[in-house]
Amino acid sequence: MLRVAGRRLLSVSQRSSTATSTFALSRDQSSGSSSATRSVPSADLSRFDSYHRSSLIRGFSSQVLTQGNEVGFGSEPATVEAVKTPNSKIVYDDHNHERYPPGDPSKRAFAYFVLSGGRFVYASVLRLLVLKLIVSMSASKDVLALASLEVDLGSIEPGTTVTVKWRGKPVFIRRRTEDDIKLANSVDLGSLRDPQEDAVRVKNPEWLVVVGVCTHLGCIPLPNAGDYGGWFCPCHGSHYDISGRIRKGPAPYNLEVPTYSFLEENKLLIG
Repeated sequence: MLRVAGRRLLSVSQRSSTATSTFALSRDQSSGSSSATRSVPSADLSRFDSYHRSSLIRGFSSQVLTQGNEVGFGSEPATVEAVKTPNSKIVYDDHNHERYPPGDPSKRAFAYFVLSGGRFVYASVLRLLVLKLIVSMSASKDVLALASLEVDLGSIEPGTTVTVKWRGKPVFIRRRTEDDIKLANSVDLGSLRDPQEDAVRVKNPEWLVVVGVCTHLGCIPLPNAGDYGGWFCPCHGSHYDISGRIRKGPAPYNLEVPTYSFLEENKLLIG
């Protein structure tokens, strides 16, 4: 509606300027005979333009009053001038829409409902993200399944070694004889690089359980080999005795003893 008003005002402005120029031309032509020609004062012309412009605006839904140009006439549309020179003198047409004052009490319930619903959605999304993060940090089912290993010891003969896989690493399970146990207990602790008693490394003297990874560079030693009847690492020549203790070579520590327990007489749980 402002655009239509601007177009009409522009057309009236052009018509009035045309009339003004025509009137000035006729006045110049008749300037020689001043007594025969009537002259119209400039004040009357401005009053004429002002009257027609105000009558054109009267009756529209909105009118814009700008500084220096009361009715917003210019080379640009009225809407553009209203944006460039905003002011508070704007009259709204209440027949087309209804204006509510700020903080209308009848709208408070709806506003509270919208705000509470949005906050509830935000809290639910945040809770979901936290749960996803916690679940992603926990171990998966296949990892939990490999966390412990149950081994049947009934098929292992005395003096032999069995290798099982636990958490991606080999584990040596050796069933020792009476001679092996006596030999492991007769070693002088002062001669060991990593001193440990045999009783500290086993829960049952008959069974020795160690991780089959060399403590030097992570190789896998060979069972029932070496100078001490235990394990031998062919990579760099580390020798372990019948209790898994380092006796010779570059390895700095004894073979690791994993966490294990006996469920039954012939049942072993590693992990």
